[in-house]
Amino acid sequence: MSEGYPGVGRVLVIIPTYNEAENVRIIVDRLRRAVASVDVLIADDNSPDGTGAIADELAGADAQIHVMHRAGKQGLGAAYLAGFGWAQDRGYDAVVEMDADGSHAPEELPRLLDALGEADVVLGSRWVHGGKVVNWPLHRLVLSRGGNLYTRLALGMPLHDATGGYRAYRMTALEKMDVETVASQGYCFQVDLAWRAHRNGFRVAEVPITFAERERGASKMSSSIVREALWRVTVWGTKARTKGIRERLRGRPVGQRG
Repeated sequence: MSEGYPGVGRVLVIIPTYNEAENVRIIVDRLRRAVASVDVLIADDNSPDGTGAIADELAGADAQIHVMHRAGKQGLGAAYLAGFGWAQDRGYDAVVEMDADGSHAPEELPRLLDALGEADVVLGSRWVHGGKVVNWPLHRLVLSRGGNLYTRLALGMPLHDATGGYRAYRMTALEKMDVETVASQGYCFQVDLAWRAHRNGFRVAEVPITFAERERGASKMSSSIVREALWRVTVWGTKARTKGIRERLRGRPVGQRG
């Protein structure tokens, strides 16, 4: 059990895995070296490549590493929600989302945790000053930048990287965000939680990160994940605008017409 990170408290880094046997040992070792005071939860979706067995080996050698074996491939969002519940049950003060494939540098985690000392939610951002992406093809760059621009305009949310998956939350914020009702997966899951944090008035900070494309294994990104995100963002934005119009109309004097 960790002693806690200064200004934040006990931190749990949740790393969802599915077929990450080539990466999980490397990323966890880097994380433990980078920030020794945090605990790690590997949430494995019954990976057929043996990722779960490697995770058990790591946990057996280090008391700050834990493993959650899940029944099957249920998606990134479901894995994180299960991890949030695990952290809440064990009294953690904050949780961190981190990919297993090395795209999120553990060495940059102190930057997120330091910012969490003054915020409720911290997003590792590729699209703020100082952030960058390494080894992405042009179509991925266009997809990410375009998706974030559309999200910002559709939701009126002043965040530059609402789709990024390297982020930290105070448990007190998650507990008030009604996360058990989140049905989104993958790419859209991250937008959903950022949107909930914004709507609830939490202090959301963005810090620059370097996102590096994975070197080993296959990406989990698919066109269906992107389509889900665009559809849900459009629905959320429409509902928010409709609600705002209704509230403004209710506030007008009786008989006043626009």
